[in-house]
Amino acid sequence: MALYNVSCNFQLENIFKTIMSTTIYPEITFKKGREAALLRGHPWVFSGAIAAMKGDPGAGDIVLAKDSAGRPLALGFFNPSTDIAFRVLTRRCEENISQYFWQSRLQAAYKLRQNIIGEQTNAYRLINAEGDGFPGLIADVYNTALVFSIATAGMEKQKNHILNALISQLKPVWIYEQSESRSRKLEGLENKKGVVFGENKSDTVEIMENGLKFEVDVIAGQKTGFFLDQRVNRERIGSLSRDANVLNCFSYTGAFSVYCAEGGAKRVVSLDISKPACIAARKNLHLNWFSVENYPVIEADVFAYLRNMQETFSMIILDPPAFAKTKRDVAKATRGYKEINLQAIKHLTRGGILATFSCSNFIEEDLFYKIVLAAARDAGADLQLLTRLEAGPDHPTLLGHPEGRYLKGLLLVKKN
Repeated sequence: MALYNVSCNFQLENIFKTIMSTTIYPEITFKKGREAALLRGHPWVFSGAIAAMKGDPGAGDIVLAKDSAGRPLALGFFNPSTDIAFRVLTRRCEENISQYFWQSRLQAAYKLRQNIIGEQTNAYRLINAEGDGFPGLIADVYNTALVFSIATAGMEKQKNHILNALISQLKPVWIYEQSESRSRKLEGLENKKGVVFGENKSDTVEIMENGLKFEVDVIAGQKTGFFLDQRVNRERIGSLSRDANVLNCFSYTGAFSVYCAEGGAKRVVSLDISKPACIAARKNLHLNWFSVENYPVIEADVFAYLRNMQETFSMIILDPPAFAKTKRDVAKATRGYKEINLQAIKHLTRGGILATFSCSNFIEEDLFYKIVLAAARDAGADLQLLTRLEAGPDHPTLLGHPEGRYLKGLLLVKKN
């Protein structure tokens, strides 16, 4: 999409913003020393850190946060009913959180994507929550469609401003809201989904990623329809697949499989338990002129398939859904990750490549590394680390916010 020239009203607001009266926001004051994480660059403050409130702020209200000495620290969203009580919007405490504020943030996010997204790609993450200064909001571009998800009460209150900014900047044909998450319930919000702008003639959108074609179901698909965060990893792994016999586990709609086929793999087997996902994977292979006879898609439980299969592969990709959605799930998830990695290593040829991922927020990178190492030990194998993998640059995060870096991966070679 071409960069849209801002409207006259936006230009006028930019000119006169310095003479507009400063909004007076409710205030919260932190207990002594509890602002330390904020000062280190973290964008969240938890409820136990708050000593006092002024102005009776409610869920989703914008407040001015101060330290125990009364010094202003930041403006942000407040929610008295959640563990994360304060989410930073800006550390410029004199700013007015207006339509101009959001338009300016969106322009910065859009300009970044124009610099990092190639001409042969028309699907990418436009807004990555805290990483782009929009706490609780993600927005993904799919060709001429746009899909967004809101997870916080604060962003819910700003939704009209956000929509106005998105429409003026991108001029999408239609916008779909897919705000369904556990986080919304914690924030006191009901789930919402549906078209909020324009008209969709189809639930699916054809996109292009690095010159490859994919059909995306933005309404019934997982996340916002496609795993955009894996674009760079798909390209890298595909480039290593020449002449390989590839097993793509948890293949969803077959994106890794298409990249490996394009990269020259002799054979790619795609595994997923979801029948609709398998149908979509076959369609995506067909869109790119790859025969499902050479690149079969199998509807199967990955755990059972790995345990029972006799065949070995020279490349195995493990990209499972999040096994740990809460802290209580970590122990069970750890066992699950170890099991699939153990079986994959056992069925990998000597010199073969393993690309293994976790998208679970609660599985930290160091723990994931230890899980894979333990699996290798139990398999009696030595693994050579080629590189660590993460989300692409259209998923930026704040340096002081490690929680934003949910996707972690390892690219490994089996040495024996």
